[in-house]
Amino acid sequence: MKRTNILYSLLTAMTLTACTKDFEAINTNPNSPSETRPEYHLTEAVTQTAYAYAENGFARRPAALGRYITLIRNNDYELFRWTAVDWSDIYQRAMIIKTMQHEGAATGQPAYTAAGNVLMAFNIAYLTDLYGDVPYSQALQSVENGNIKPTYDKQEDVYKSLLALLKEANTQLKAGGTGLNAGADALFGGDLLKWRKLANSLRLRMLLRCSKNYASAFTEMQEILNDKTEYPIMESNADNAEVAYLGVKKDDSWAGGPLNMIDNDFLKTKASKELVDVLIARNDPRLELWIAPVSSKEGATIDQHPYVGIPHAYINPADYNGGESHQSTLSAFFRKDKPATFKASLMVYSEVCFILAEAMQRGKLTVNGSTAEAMYNNGIQSSMAYYGLTDEAQKRGYYNQAVVKYNGTLEQLITQKWISMTFKGAEGWFDFRRTGYPAFVVGPMAFQPQFPVRYAWPTSEQDVNLDNYKAAINVFGADDINTKMWYLK
Repeated sequence: MKRTNILYSLLTAMTLTACTKDFEAINTNPNSPSETRPEYHLTEAVTQTAYAYAENGFARRPAALGRYITLIRNNDYELFRWTAVDWSDIYQRAMIIKTMQHEGAATGQPAYTAAGNVLMAFNIAYLTDLYGDVPYSQALQSVENGNIKPTYDKQEDVYKSLLALLKEANTQLKAGGTGLNAGADALFGGDLLKWRKLANSLRLRMLLRCSKNYASAFTEMQEILNDKTEYPIMESNADNAEVAYLGVKKDDSWAGGPLNMIDNDFLKTKASKELVDVLIARNDPRLELWIAPVSSKEGATIDQHPYVGIPHAYINPADYNGGESHQSTLSAFFRKDKPATFKASLMVYSEVCFILAEAMQRGKLTVNGSTAEAMYNNGIQSSMAYYGLTDEAQKRGYYNQAVVKYNGTLEQLITQKWISMTFKGAEGWFDFRRTGYPAFVVGPMAFQPQFPVRYAWPTSEQDVNLDNYKAAINVFGADDINTKMWYLK
């Protein structure tokens, strides 16, 4: 997980500029500015959150478990041979957000508190989605009261707290105050309505995710949908919560581009057989955009198709189908530091469509003037539009194919959602973990017969927070990658 220290760069630039000014300016400590600037921290919090989440969806465990890429070397992710995973980067982002909120409050700019609540909820939700029970209510307090050994909160309590935080953020953003600095807001350019749409759309994501064990989940979802003036949600791709890649250095470039794929590391990340086969079966135009054809079909030992994905946890995957010349990598579209249309996403409109389609299909929600089928089709269409493939999909008769035409099954719906969420964080894994769809295959070389459902807590917790770590195990269960968290039980 990467870090883009934009705040440091900005402060450095200010310091260098000051070198040509008077003696007093030269001797001012740049690390103790007399005026706080929450907009610097907003830029840093937004970019770090978006870039890290997107990088997880391409180069980390969520990509392998989401079955978007196949790692043919150094493939412990593929084999489920997992060790504990550090979480300090998420807490670092949370501290940046907290600092921004303090500065916003000190300077009479409440919108920074509100936007910070949205970003805090996103980061902590991701944290608990990965680990289950986590330190939350007592976390980030080392400066305030010296507490460096926070207790672990139950996931149920964390989720309820974050849902309330997002609801509060929507109200705060509606008031707005002096707003946000448009130039510092890399997500929405200071548009508070879009921040509100993100807050409420994230609530929909979280409510569906925990709906199995949160009794009022669908009631709260319906409350949002019943009053879109009070609770606006994403309504088109124009509302997507994304940050563009700058492509200048590693930290602000797409994880699959040359700056991050040194020494042709890109060849380690082949196209997943599960993804390629699903796209082929649907004559999906996203196939040709995302996946590179094999360099040669002659000599292929298993699959003569021009697009060949690699199975997961496979014996000698580099030799599959006769070798790497008969295997597909991801295409040139994903091999750029700054892809043409692909950005670092926190949430996109197509996901909202599929969330609503699923809840409506289950008979749990109603949306005025719409149906589950319409929402399902909107989800696919918005994904096609995102990649500039609207006309090509129509030309191919994509929506009239039996495998695509709405049939009311969860498998069909989640499969299309999974395609649309390619490389968008951990959503593919999280939906599979929750629904069992698409029906992924473990692979013959995997260390266990089932998919992991969580990350193990960092090993450092046993060194610095042992008592609370043990107490958490007594409540949560074994610190094991197969222990189900609250909303999955």
